[in-house]
Amino acid sequence: MATLFAFLHHLAAFTLFSFLTAEFMLLKGELTAARAKQIIVADTIYGASAGLVLVIGFLRVFYFEKGSDFYFHSIPFIIKLSIFILVGVISIYPTIEFMSWRSSVKQGQVPNISDAKIKTIRKIMHWELVGLTIILLCAALMSKGVGFIG
Repeated sequence: MATLFAFLHHLAAFTLFSFLTAEFMLLKGELTAARAKQIIVADTIYGASAGLVLVIGFLRVFYFEKGSDFYFHSIPFIIKLSIFILVGVISIYPTIEFMSWRSSVKQGQVPNISDAKIKTIRKIMHWELVGLTIILLCAALMSKGVGFIG
């Protein structure tokens, strides 16, 4: 069962990373109604996969792996979880913006958004990608027992 949950956790994590990257790339260039719809769909999948990463991750911590004592005494795990929460918090701003596009997109119209706001959202997404990359590093360190305090 632990192997299945490890697989599901990794699948959700790679889905999360992939769809955030897709959003980041879709926001480059001219925004069209079709592209806006793709961004909304990508953001929905990104959010769902983040939820799955969190739920499956906690199931692994408490039921399927080394136990919560191991993980909560691991500095890389604490950093990993903290950055995951930070990425989730900063992703709220782009998600709210994308949700505000829904009525325009349903009518086949391009959302009204300034170039400055798109630039800000892309900067946020860039930092999200940096955070997710650091999470991958922390996962590798954690798996090797680096930073275990106990």
